[in-house]
Amino acid sequence: MKYIDLHCDTIMECFLKGLNLRENTLHLDLLRSADAGLLVQCMAIFIPTNEIAEEYSIKLKPYDYFHACLEVYNHELDTNKDLIAPALCYQDIIDNTNKGKISSVLAIEDGVIVDGKLSRIKEFFDLGVRLITLTWNYENCFGFPQSTDPEAMKLDLKPFGLEAVQYMNELGIIIDVSHLSEGGFDDVAMHSRKPFMASHSCCRALCDVSRNLTDRQLKVLGDKGSVCGINFAPHFIKEGSTHTKINAVVNHMRHIADLAGIEAVAFGSDFDGIPGELEFKDCSGMPLIIDALSGAFHEREVEMICKDNVLRLFRENF
Repeated sequence: MKYIDLHCDTIMECFLKGLNLRENTLHLDLLRSADAGLLVQCMAIFIPTNEIAEEYSIKLKPYDYFHACLEVYNHELDTNKDLIAPALCYQDIIDNTNKGKISSVLAIEDGVIVDGKLSRIKEFFDLGVRLITLTWNYENCFGFPQSTDPEAMKLDLKPFGLEAVQYMNELGIIIDVSHLSEGGFDDVAMHSRKPFMASHSCCRALCDVSRNLTDRQLKVLGDKGSVCGINFAPHFIKEGSTHTKINAVVNHMRHIADLAGIEAVAFGSDFDGIPGELEFKDCSGMPLIIDALSGAFHEREVEMICKDNVLRLFRENF
């Protein structure tokens, strides 16, 4: 079964550690992913700021850091043309698949580098970006992040954020609400003319942390034709956990399907951006999860979770 993954941080790890994308010791590389059946990988360039930048000893400013990672990304795709190719539109995915290649969709995690400029969004689009996670864990030009403070969680998108949502719709950049405040989420749901996504989030009803989506939000996702990619991070799957079990991943997917419809379920691994241990180890274990889905879903539903739901969303956006 071919599958699509909506989020990984592998490019950052390659940049920081001097590793390559073809074969490495990370959660994800191209050889293991190809063997596992990867169809499309959304490759995020995460933008470290504040204490995270200090933790990784990153001295580059966000804009310069993005371009440094982009150089690594482009080099890796160019070096591994036999296995992977960029996808700038839906037809590219079809063409790459027919050639037996994985498609890579370039993403930005944390729109801080947009810096309140629509021209920056266009610049990133021209560079190949087709997905932007509006916020990470800090306020930026788009709006505010999720929070344990109920009042902070209500904060809306900023005026620029509302303008940017419309512009991203026009260009064909998918809006990602993972990490976003509930007020910001509601603004995206109200103002986006195209389906959006929570690329790497889980269900708050099953794991009560602020990064996860409430049942109300999941229902909105379903109503809007959007999708939620389940994050494999142990502490988002089960409170306080350091180990992610396959059946727990399936339970989160079942919960979304029951609330929002089967059309809203997808994978959003967050490979190479999460701590803890995984029962399925890394990308090579994706077939184990897919096999387990067969016990909770019909065969056609498994196909929708693995690829068809996201292919539909891609087709409707770009």
